[in-house]
Amino acid sequence: MELSEIFHRVILADGEALPERMNNPFDYEPHPLCLRASAEVCALLAQHPEWSEEISKGKMFGVLIVRNRAGEVGYLSAFSGNLAGRNVHAGFVPPVYDMLQPGEHFRQGEAEISAINRRIEGLERSATLSALKARVAESVARAWVEIDEAKRALKEKKALRDAERATTTDVARLETLTRESQFQKAELARLKRWWREEIERIDDELETYQNEIETLRAERKCRSEELQTWLFEQFEMLNARGEKRNLCEIFASTPQRVPPAGAGECAAPKLLQYAYLNGMQPLAMAEFWQGRSPRGEVRHHGAFYPSCQGKCGPILGFMLQGLDVERRDAVATSEPTLIYEDEWMAVVVKPEGMLSVEGRSEKRSVERWARERFADAERVMVAHRLDMATSGLLVIAKSLDVYRSLQGEFNACRVEKRYIALLEGVVEDDLGRVKLPLSADYAHRPCQKVDFEKGRRAVTEYRVLERRGGRTLVEFRPLTGRTHQLRLHAAHAEGLAAPIVGDALYGARDVRLCLHAAYIAFVHPKTGQMVAFENLFDF
Repeated sequence: MELSEIFHRVILADGEALPERMNNPFDYEPHPLCLRASAEVCALLAQHPEWSEEISKGKMFGVLIVRNRAGEVGYLSAFSGNLAGRNVHAGFVPPVYDMLQPGEHFRQGEAEISAINRRIEGLERSATLSALKARVAESVARAWVEIDEAKRALKEKKALRDAERATTTDVARLETLTRESQFQKAELARLKRWWREEIERIDDELETYQNEIETLRAERKCRSEELQTWLFEQFEMLNARGEKRNLCEIFASTPQRVPPAGAGECAAPKLLQYAYLNGMQPLAMAEFWQGRSPRGEVRHHGAFYPSCQGKCGPILGFMLQGLDVERRDAVATSEPTLIYEDEWMAVVVKPEGMLSVEGRSEKRSVERWARERFADAERVMVAHRLDMATSGLLVIAKSLDVYRSLQGEFNACRVEKRYIALLEGVVEDDLGRVKLPLSADYAHRPCQKVDFEKGRRAVTEYRVLERRGGRTLVEFRPLTGRTHQLRLHAAHAEGLAAPIVGDALYGARDVRLCLHAAYIAFVHPKTGQMVAFENLFDF
């Protein structure tokens, strides 16, 4: 495909400026040029009705604003994975490596693995396997019946012999009774041995058959791992310094050590790779969703999202090296407000944008502030946490035993908490309950997802306080304390289907996340009295 078909020139409007720095793809607000480019991509998609059904099921697209060697500004576009069974389409950058090309080593390897799959399926569905399993089951059942009957007969004959022994003194007869007993016990032992050998014989036939299946499975696994490793080695990623690493090398230093399936096929790596290969300077990137949200996750049609951490985190961490990348870390504009203090604990109002506890970064946290403020305390520890973007009430312990006591209350769900949130959308019911189990979404950290199979129980009660201008002010009462529980219960289609205003993870970025921890009540760890604290907030 010609470069002219992929590089789409952009004419800057009066007063329209280029980005000063490359945006961080994991934390950004789309640049106006990215918005224009995304709109053009959507218009292109509309010209292909044959793609509409596939796209309606959900797909991520991306755009990258670039400057080419001639100094012209334009954009590149890409889709994640493949589209309509192909990796290459006019108007979009090609894949880093096209595994769908016929005759390629990967396709040949896939065909060989598929052949093994067919052999396994044939063996598993064969009449021979079914017959052998049936024979084993039937033999075991018959063995139990015959052995039980033999045991009952032996017991009955023993009772008769015992009765005769009690009434006779004839030595010859007593010896005969003893020989009968020995013979019948030997017969029972022979019957057990016969059935054991018969079942083992059929088992051996079955095991031979199953071993063939297991051998094929082991071969399939080995071939799959070798083919996957070979594939990841073909994805040789570039960075802005001109350095090159394949996916195996990039992921070798990560906790998982092995690239996840689909690594390198997302829109963002495709865009950067094409830009570097063609001498283009990346200026700004954005990725947007088209179609329905996958079940369990929260994706809104037309909304922009950060790059995924599971697949793209390590890859983009390498590919962005050499670029001046913007940092948009939220920073608290104020210090915590102390609203209660005694010799054992304190309660503060955390500002939005401030960490609850110390993290890997040097950003100031409530924990650090509290250690400075209560320097004379035995040990200062934050008893629970709020997301950095969430404001509201936070309890601080001044000793280890107070901390442990408070932790016990939180873990046992005996602490009552209420939050005020402004939702994007109108919630129809005045009050209700959301029950959606949650688990970590490792591919899109730090996001969580609804998981009905492995998720942990999560329950939230809500009450509508006000409806205004297409938005709803609600009070949340979480009955469990899962990560991002309120945010996901609000945004998910099976929850309230109304994301919290400003929620960049599950909704759309705004000035701030409109979520405030407004009320907390618990038993005082020392006095044993119920205490309650309130800090109302109106968004």
